[in-house]
Amino acid sequence: MQAAYGLNPAVVASSWPDAPAAVPRPGPESLSGEDMGQGWTERMLFDTVAAVVPGARAVLRRLVEVGGTALYEEVQDHFAVHPEMPIDPKRIGGTLASIRAVRRRVGPDNRSNLLERDDRRRVYWIEPALLEGLKRAFDLAEARPDLLRAESVGQ
Repeated sequence: MQAAYGLNPAVVASSWPDAPAAVPRPGPESLSGEDMGQGWTERMLFDTVAAVVPGARAVLRRLVEVGGTALYEEVQDHFAVHPEMPIDPKRIGGTLASIRAVRRRVGPDNRSNLLERDDRRRVYWIEPALLEGLKRAFDLAEARPDLLRAESVGQ
């Protein structure tokens, strides 16, 4: 058909710009399976971040942002007025129960917790060895929100 109209298909095709290379989307398979401490791997940390309710994910992210340790009151005050993820101070403990539930399914076989609490000192903390892995997990979660559990705000 093109020859009938005087077109040379080989010349036309060769003048087309090259298609852009497909950029691979990052995924959980890119995370390390090596023990970062207490049996946790980057993949387990991501699976935990992806599976917890959004409120618990926001609290974990906040703890990572502040270096892994925060007073109960600091966490409550931050989320009481948070513009995107407000959590009633009385509901923080219930929201964080999601982390314990998910940990039993995707965490290491030992009994180590991702989020520790000291009720006497009223402190939440994450082991320092896990902070870098959690940062990578949150980077992937930001790049691939389609992999995260989604529920109503304030959970």
